[in-house]
Order: sequence, then structure tokens, then C-alpha cells
Amino acid sequence: MEIEHIVLPSGPQRVGPFSHAVRAGEYLFITGQMPTLKNDNKKLVSGGIEEQTHQVMKNLVDVLKSVGSSLDKVIFARVYLVNFGDFDKMNSIYESYFDEQKLPARTCIGVTGLAAGASVEIDFIAAN
Repeated sequence: MEIEHIVLPSGPQRVGPFSHAVRAGEYLFITGQMPTLKNDNKKLVSGGIEEQTHQVMKNLVDVLKSVGSSLDKVIFARVYLVNFGDFDKMNSIYESYFDEQKLPARTCIGVTGLAAGASVEIDFIAAN
């Protein structure tokens, strides 16, 4: 199986040593995105969980587009959430990005902290 590691110079700035995406066979693995601004990996978007979730989704869409994919090809999502009291608000924003009849499989995991002090991080597996 051919594996391609993709680092996007114009993509969201990375907060650690990783590829934005890895193409492996029929799948794309999209690294978890943070609610950081595109040009500053240390600065979170201002606001609460709604704004952070929107920024994470925008960053994910940016990566997907850059590798020739889109939200309709997402098979699986994994959400990391610091405060489960934010679950409903995050879900409302997250769901608005997808066709309600084509939601990807998903896991949501409660964590004690995320890089850059973020409240939410989401990663994807998509069809290639």
C-alpha cells in the first residue's frame, strides 16, 4: 500500500510535529484540528465552545479541500471534548456542517486538557 504524508504550507498552522493528512490506500486520515486561527497556532479563536467548534470545522474543511476531499467523504470523526457540559452546543454546530442523512460514524471522548488550552479537537477519516 502506498502511503503519502501531506504537510500543507498554506493549511492551518500545526501545534505539534505531525502531517496535516496521510493518504493510505483508499483512506485519508486528517489530523485532529484545533480552534486556532490559521496564521497563529498559539491563538485560539475568541469566544466559547460554539466559536471553537466552528473554527475546528473550518480548519478541517480547509485541510480536506487542500487534499482534494470534502465533508461528504468523511467516514468517521473523533471528537475530544474538555467539558462534557458543552456536548449539546458542540453537537449543534458539528451537525450543521453535514447532510443530516449522511452523518459520519463518530466517537466523542472526554479529556482533561487539549493543546493550546482548547475546549474541542476533532479528527477525521475520509474516503480517498
